[in-house]
Amino acid sequence: MAISLQKGQKIDLTKGNAGLSKLLVGLGWDTNKYDGGADFDLDAAAFLLTENGKVTSDADFVFYGNLEHASKSVLHLGDNLTGEGEGDDECIEVDLSIVPANIAKIDFTVTIYDAANRGQNFGMVSNAFIRVVDAGSNAELVRYDLGEDYSTETAVVVAELYRHAGEWKFNAIGSGFAGGLEALCRNFGVNA
Repeated sequence: MAISLQKGQKIDLTKGNAGLSKLLVGLGWDTNKYDGGADFDLDAAAFLLTENGKVTSDADFVFYGNLEHASKSVLHLGDNLTGEGEGDDECIEVDLSIVPANIAKIDFTVTIYDAANRGQNFGMVSNAFIRVVDAGSNAELVRYDLGEDYSTETAVVVAELYRHAGEWKFNAIGSGFAGGLEALCRNFGVNA
């Protein structure tokens, strides 16, 4: 049974889970009904970060325009343009066993595509979540439901996987950003 976390909570993933290396990170959301007329296109991404919280190059940013990290450790399974349907809207596979040694953490984010022009923000999004699944057994290990109201934000750092004392842990972050994907890229050192 999956462990449900609150904002700011952390949990060990690999300690006590010998052999766990291949994960499926699922992100999902619903959009509230409103009369703006434009479809919502939310995009999940992963930033592979060094100890200083920055990428080593733009190639450490895995998203709909760069689906696979050069190390093959992080693979984005594709862009869902509408968010329709139940369950995960976008998924990212992670193989912890081949994450480069200089990568200290992998941050998972969701942004609203063209939010400023469409007049959209995360206040119009509900039921957002991230979940981590053991790809070998298909068992859900951890889930974090974002319950906060992000009334003006157009990007959210949802959670991160990070190394600690040779093990991998999960941190439920839920930190909102104004400025969308461009603001996130600047924050993590990507040349947007």
